[in-house]
Amino acid sequence: MTETPVEWTATARQDLRSIVRYIARDSRENAQGVLARLEIRSAALAGQRERGRVVPELRAIGVLHYQELIERPWRIVYRVQADRVLVLAVLDGRRSLSALLMERLVRS
Repeated sequence: MTETPVEWTATARQDLRSIVRYIARDSRENAQGVLARLEIRSAALAGQRERGRVVPELRAIGVLHYQELIERPWRIVYRVQADRVLVLAVLDGRRSLSALLMERLVRS
């Protein structure tokens, strides 16, 4: 099986930086561990593009092209494209997806 490149959007990279910075305020060691877990989990998509599930909140409204991997408590949201897997966001799974998306729209 041919591996597919996994690329991160600027937004997803910012999500990752924010998560690591937040955790590092209490423990640099824990922050590095979380970073490694999220990077390893997303890198697995190179060999298994369809590994995750369709984002349930989006499936409910008929949007089926966004998938997610869970690395508790985070959700790695991505989209499979013909030539790559594009990581779009890393979200806190303890928060409402609607609230997170609204927060992003307000920041824009």
